[in-house]
Amino acid sequence: QVQLVESGGGLVQPGGSLRLSCAASGFTLDHYAIGWFRQAPGKEREGVSCISSSTGRRYYADSVKGRITIDKDNAKNTVYLQMNSLKPEDTGVYYCAAHPVLIDPYYYCSDYKSLGVLYWGQGTQVTVSS
Repeated sequence: QVQLVESGGGLVQPGGSLRLSCAASGFTLDHYAIGWFRQAPGKEREGVSCISSSTGRRYYADSVKGRITIDKDNAKNTVYLQMNSLKPEDTGVYYCAAHPVLIDPYYYCSDYKSLGVLYWGQGTQVTVSS
């Protein structure tokens, strides 16, 4: 079965950390643009961080730069999002996405609607609250 499965979300206090995982099955993430997208209540889904599996280049939205790291484990066919110093405004449902396109991750995070998403994960809730 071809799918992306996220895990690792939860409730955390401001300043805390979480590591999200996105495991791909049924296909390999080679030559894909992969991204983590966040949707807060009442807001549009936005790109948080993206990575090109071909080049390893990474992109981070300004709102998370310096606090979040995206990494890909080829052996496990999994992409991770390490989130530190979490803030209440980081709250939302986090989705991972993958599309077979060779493109700079900045453009994929910024314009995924036009570029397309072949696979979406089911989403994992992150709540940052005291």
